[in-house]
Amino acid sequence: MPPNTEGIIESSLYVTDVAHSVRFYEKVFGFRVISDFGERGCAMKAADRQVLLLFKKGGSTEMVSPHDGEGELHLAFAIAAAELASWEAWLAENEIAVEEKRIWERGGTSLYFRDPDRHLIEVATPGVWSIY
Repeated sequence: MPPNTEGIIESSLYVTDVAHSVRFYEKVFGFRVISDFGERGCAMKAADRQVLLLFKKGGSTEMVSPHDGEGELHLAFAIAAAELASWEAWLAENEIAVEEKRIWERGGTSLYFRDPDRHLIEVATPGVWSIY
């Protein structure tokens, strides 16, 4: 059996305009930049011990870093059930279209929307998974 992990500490998204994406995640989520990689991207604090990496698409080479990716990806962020209505209002106020609102069989609710690079972003309340 493998040793235990303590969860995911970082996730990466690959974006066309790092500054534009930083503004989106600062405004929508309140994340802040904790490390700037210059033209290549940055690291943002998403929560305690959790980092969202934003890398410029095609901005890394194998010589510098193996970080690069393509396509529309998906990330989900945990929210309290009591915050769901506030999130719906916040997204509407910021003219961010909710593509889907799903109520799960365990009682959790997810809101799905897109970031500037069309990555599918989810905010989810407890009751989405057996472990959350």
